[in-house]
Amino acid sequence: MNDATPPNRCRIVLIAPPGVPAARIATAFDGGDVASLILPENGMDEASFQAFAEQIVPTAQSAGVAVIIAGDTRIAGRVQADGIHVEASKAELAETIEHFQAKMMVGAGGAKKRDDALELGEVRPDYIFFGRFGYDNKPEPHPRNLSLGEWWAQMIQIPCIVMAGSDLASVEDVAATGAEFVALSSAVFADGVDPKTAVARANALLDETAPRFED
Repeated sequence: MNDATPPNRCRIVLIAPPGVPAARIATAFDGGDVASLILPENGMDEASFQAFAEQIVPTAQSAGVAVIIAGDTRIAGRVQADGIHVEASKAELAETIEHFQAKMMVGAGGAKKRDDALELGEVRPDYIFFGRFGYDNKPEPHPRNLSLGEWWAQMIQIPCIVMAGSDLASVEDVAATGAEFVALSSAVFADGVDPKTAVARANALLDETAPRFED
């Protein structure tokens, strides 16, 4: 369960990998503070994806975790999610923001260069994500994502999420950039990993090493 007052430092965003059961995701919330959970389609058809989201959304929200549906605005509305994650052009992102931002948060991903990120930022999404779902297969974060996160955090007020690596210790590298959020997926949900223990350890590392934000 999350504390009533979120920590004043980089926080965890979980990303569900393909095939992870809803019950396994739920155990992660018992490990301490989790800001949000992003649910990608991960190759599921529409009915299966909606059924999966319906299993996890109430559990996450009752634990104080915001749920963000990647890519499907209809399912996001049906399951009463807290947000939508969009990887699209500036024009498509702007249209999504216009239609949905009054009802739920709209985040942006897909930027691989500073110019791309700035262009997306012009339409004021609620956050920008640096990384790619499913590509956290090395222990350390991708250097490009760290570089983009550090530059963005220093220059832009819109919060950013930076993808960590497969090693929990990589949350320290992300936090050092000044990013508001660190995304974890394989480090928490890989075979043989206990999600609750992994989230607890990640929070402990962030408590120990993450810079504190100004009030």
